[in-house]
Amino acid sequence: MTTYRPRSDFLQVMLERGYLADCTDLQGLDEALMAGPTPAYIGFDATARSLHVGSLIQIMMLRWLQKTGHKPITLMGGGTTKVGDPSFRAEERPLLTPDQIDENIAGIRRVFASYIDYGEGPSGALMIDNAEWLDGLNYLDFLRDVGRHFSVNRMLSFESVKSRLDRAQSLSFLEFNYMILQAYDFVELYRRHGCRLQMGGSDQWGNIVNGIDLARRMSDAELFGLTSPLLTTADGRKMGKTAEGAVWLDAELVSPYAFWQFWRNTADADVGRFLRLYTELPVEDCARLGALGGAEINEAKIVLANEVTALLHGRAAAEAAEATARKVFEQGGAGTDLPTLALDRAELGGGISVVQLFVRAGLAKSGKDAKRLIAEQGARLDDAPVSDPGLMLDAAALARPVKLSAGKKRHALVTLAG
Repeated sequence: MTTYRPRSDFLQVMLERGYLADCTDLQGLDEALMAGPTPAYIGFDATARSLHVGSLIQIMMLRWLQKTGHKPITLMGGGTTKVGDPSFRAEERPLLTPDQIDENIAGIRRVFASYIDYGEGPSGALMIDNAEWLDGLNYLDFLRDVGRHFSVNRMLSFESVKSRLDRAQSLSFLEFNYMILQAYDFVELYRRHGCRLQMGGSDQWGNIVNGIDLARRMSDAELFGLTSPLLTTADGRKMGKTAEGAVWLDAELVSPYAFWQFWRNTADADVGRFLRLYTELPVEDCARLGALGGAEINEAKIVLANEVTALLHGRAAAEAAEATARKVFEQGGAGTDLPTLALDRAELGGGISVVQLFVRAGLAKSGKDAKRLIAEQGARLDDAPVSDPGLMLDAAALARPVKLSAGKKRHALVTLAG
C-alpha cells in the first residue's frame, strides 16, 4: 500500500475505520470516485438462506459506499453457486438445485434491505444475479472468447488453488472454472452497468485481479479492486463462528436477543475495532469507548451490541434485547425476549428429560453435550443447578415458563401450549 492519502469520502472512511487491506490502484480509484457516483460490487454465492456475521464487514462496506454517494451492486451468484467457490476450502461444496438457490437469494435480499436502499437514482442499489449471463453461455464460444485469456500455469499459482493441491485434495474441473466465471462477472457488470470497482475479503484478491485483467484484455477497461482484512476475534476464532454455529443475519435463524448477546460478549480487546467496523458511531467515540477498562468496558460492549443490532433489526429490537439482558443478568428474572422453546402438551406424554430440553432449546448440540454441561455444573433450571441428567419434567412442572441456562450468558425459555 502506498502512502497516498485519498480525498474521496468513501476511501477516507475505508482507511480511518480499518476496512482497507489492499487496493490495486488507490490513487486511480480515488480519482474515479471523485469524478462522480461510481458503481461497485461485491459478489455473494447463494449457498444458504441468509448471510452470517462473517459477511457483515462486506455489507458495511456497501452501506458506506452508498452513504458517500456511490452505487452499490449486490451480485448474487445464482450461476456461480452451481459451481461453488473452491477458494481455501478443503472439499467441494454440495451442489444446490435452482429452486434452492432462488430461495436462498430471496432470503439474502431481505438481509441486505436492512443495510442499503434498492431503487432508482445515481446511488440506488442494484441486486443482480449472474445467472442472467452465465446460464445462457455457449461453452465453445466462452472458451474461445474468454478462456483463451487465462494461463493454466498462472491459475495453478493462486494460493486458493495451491492450498488444495498441496494437501493432495481433489479439485474438480468444475471448481477450477470458478475463477474464470468470477472474472467474467466483472466484465459483464462493467459492460451492463458501468461498474468499475470490485470489493471483497483478502481471500478474493486473486479472483478480483483476474477480473481486472480480463476486462483490460476484452474491453480495454480500467477497473479497480479493493479488499478488506480477514477478521478473527482476539482469541483467534473466525469472525461470525461460535461454539453453537454461525451467527446468522436472519431473525428466524438467530433471534435479535441472541444476536445482541453475541456482540455483548465481545472480548475486551475487540471492542474498539468492532465499533469502527460494525457501527456508524464517530471514530473518536469508537476510540474512547474501546479504551475503557475495568467494569466500564461492559458499558462499551452494550453500546456495540445496541448499535449493531439496531442496524439489522431496528432500534426497538436492540432496546428490547438490552432490557431483557439487564433483567436476566442483573435482576435474576427470566426476560420475555429470550429465545423460546414452545412444547405441545400432547407431545409430553410421561414427561421430557432435562437433557432433551437443553438440546431442543439450542443450548446444547447433542445429548452428550447436554450431559457434559450438567456434569460440569454449567446447567441451570430457573437459576437452580441441575445435577441429575435423568431429571424428567412433566406438564405440571412446565405449567409456567421455565428458564434454562447454559453457563452465565446463554439462556432460553420453555413454554407449554395446548
